[in-house]
Parts: sequence; structure tokens; C-alpha cells
Amino acid sequence: MAKTPKTYHVKSFGCQMNVYDGERMSELMAEQGLSAAASAEEADLVVLNTCHIREKATEKVYSDIGRLRKGGRKPMIAVAGCVAQAEGEEIVRRAQVDVVVGPQAYHNLPKLVADAAGGKAALDTDMPLASKFGALPARRRVAPGAFLTVQEGCDKFCTYCVVPYTRGAEVSRPFAAIVDEARALVDAGAREITLLGQNVNAWADEDGRGLDALIRDLDRIEGLARIRYTTSHPNDMTQRLIDAHRDVEKLMPYLHLPVQSGNDRVLKAMNRSHSRDSYLRILDRVREARPDIALSGDFIVGFPGETDAEFEDTLRLVDEVRYSQAFSFKYSPRPGTPAAEMDGAVPRGVMDERLQRLQAALNRDQAAFNEATVGKTCDVLIERRGKHPGQMLGKSPWLQSVHLATDAQIGDMVTVDIERAGPNSLAGVERVKAAA
Repeated sequence: MAKTPKTYHVKSFGCQMNVYDGERMSELMAEQGLSAAASAEEADLVVLNTCHIREKATEKVYSDIGRLRKGGRKPMIAVAGCVAQAEGEEIVRRAQVDVVVGPQAYHNLPKLVADAAGGKAALDTDMPLASKFGALPARRRVAPGAFLTVQEGCDKFCTYCVVPYTRGAEVSRPFAAIVDEARALVDAGAREITLLGQNVNAWADEDGRGLDALIRDLDRIEGLARIRYTTSHPNDMTQRLIDAHRDVEKLMPYLHLPVQSGNDRVLKAMNRSHSRDSYLRILDRVREARPDIALSGDFIVGFPGETDAEFEDTLRLVDEVRYSQAFSFKYSPRPGTPAAEMDGAVPRGVMDERLQRLQAALNRDQAAFNEATVGKTCDVLIERRGKHPGQMLGKSPWLQSVHLATDAQIGDMVTVDIERAGPNSLAGVERVKAAA
């Protein structure tokens, strides 16, 4: 029997939605009177908030559990998130953890912890129709850049993806609840809010309003300086949302729109429901609405059956789009997905070589985008202190990291002249305001 914990530590893996969920679980534990520990090694309760998208992420969870059990320490371990949803009872059998809770049930974490401390079974992977958000505590103090989940689940059923099985069907939070939480985040210190969803641009309310209408409403919140959203699906990129990029000054010039492959046959095998051409036409409309927009994407190499020529189509798409940043991965078969049963597995060495070539092209374009920012003047939201005395770090409108020497405080918006660019960050100088 595990003892009742007094301290906790939440470690989140994977997507930004997991970061949001991790923050909310931390708030739940704090509301129960537990104190935050600086590290998992110092905590009585360790919550591993997991990702199930790729095989390595799953195995890392089991590795972390083993590490936490070494040296005679016996903290209470809770596995939350998508691995918990997918492998609930198997985790209990294989790793003998104390609590297992899925991503739609983590509002029940305090009860599950109490059950585990009392020697009861503590597993909850239900996906109830009722919203968990109403059971979560009020937001109190948050970082200048805050996440806000507005939509969960996915109805797209890409053949490689476990999200529809671990997060459930697409569900949109009510309009009023989102606006209320956004106001609470601003009151708690947020200057920038990133709206989150597995398919965030599929958000819609009962009155037929889409994400564009929500963004325009959030634009009216006093004290909110910036709005972002991620992750989007090409099929839900409406003209109204594209127009919001033109019309709403607070909506930052950045769009993460995954494509996954540049070849139509592979896209069809992935069940992506868009073509290379339709994707590029969307980007043309976005750039027409907001010429300075930074584009980001996701790519999978080595999908079953992908030929050398089909991979070359992906490289050609990258050359055409010129992403400001992107994420790329080797295909990882996930149990229970259609792609895991497909023929034509690509050899590991071939996948390695393709990923290296793709990442070289993406790194080239990211460096070029950063270099093109040199000489521009932009506002930077200060988010944290840098490594050197007097140095602060923040984000540009295009989601680039910017470091500069300034007396500004965390949460301040500073006008900066960009002077230098590296592959992953920019260096700037604060612009001194002219005397009145």
C-alpha cells in the first residue's frame, strides 16, 4: 500500500495538449494541499503524463518507471495520458504502478490517488460524454504564454494514428466556457494564449460558429496581446479562418498545418483526405491573406510502401513551401492502427537516410527564414531569463526564440531590432523609445 503523498511532480511527454493537461493536473494536486517538488526524484507522487504517438515515447514511460523504482525509493506513480488510455491494465500488470488515468478522466486524479493510498484499485480510462473541464480548479497564476484546450479528439482516422482511439471523437468545448477560461488566464498573467486541439480548426459550437468567430471574440479581451492556435488539419482550413489571419491583429503570423507527405498515393494510403495540390492551394490563400506568415508542418518518412520516387515528391514539396520550421519523424507502427497491418515495410536504414535528407532541407529553410528576419523590428514577449546576467528570452510574432539584454520583466512586450540569426534563435537589441 502506497502512503498518502505530500509532494508531487508532473512530467509531460509529447504534444502541447499534454503540456496543458499536465498544468491542470498540477493545479489539481495543489488544490489538494500537495506541494510541488523540483524533480521526480524528490516527489512522493510522480505523474507521468504520456504520449502514445510513437513507439519510443511509449517505451520511455516504462524506462522512467523503472528508474523511479531504483535505489529503494517507492514513490506513488501515476501514469496518465494516451499510453494510460491505450494500455491501462497492461501498465498495471507490466509496471505495477499505483494509478492509471486516461486523458478524459484526469479530473478524477485526486480520488484515484486517495484510492491508491487506501489500497484500492485506481484505474480510470473511461471517456465520459460529460466534460472534465468543469471539474478542474480555477486558473490562478500562469506563464505569459498560456495554453487553452478548446477541442479534443479526432474523427479523421489517419491510418497511422492512435489519437482517435486514445482521445476519442472530436468534441468542442462550449464557446462561453472557452472565453471565460481565456479571461481567467489573462487575469492570472497570460499575455499570449495558444488555442489547442487535436484538430483545433475543427472547433465549432452549437450555433455553427467556427474557430474564426472564437478568435474574433477573444480579440476583444483587454490585456490579451497575442493569439495562436495548433494543431490544424488542411480539411478544416476554412476561408473564414484564413480571413481572420488578415483581419485580427492579435492573431500571430504563424500557421502549423501538417501535410505528412508530398505524394498523393501515400497521402491516400494515410487517409489524409487532402492532396498535394489542395494543400498547396490552401497555403497560397493563407499567404495571400497574410504575406508575412511563417508556415510549419509535420512529415512522416518511411510510411509502408513509400518508394524513393514518392519520398522525392516530399522533398520537392518542401522546396516549394519553404517552411519556417517543421517536425519530421520516421514512421512508427502503432498497434491497432490500419497502417500497422500494411505490407511494404521500409527498411530502417532507408528510413534513416530519408529522414536525414528531409531534416537537412527543413533545417536549411529554417535557417533561411531566421536570416530573413535580421534587420526587422518586431515585438517580443519576454518569457524567461537567459543564461547570462541581464539576458532575457522571448518569442517573436513568428514563434522564433529571441534573446536580448534588457531590464524588461517576464510578461513584458518589448520592441526589438533583430541583429543576428542562428539556426534555432535570434539575437536582438531593445529599441529605445524616443523622448516625448
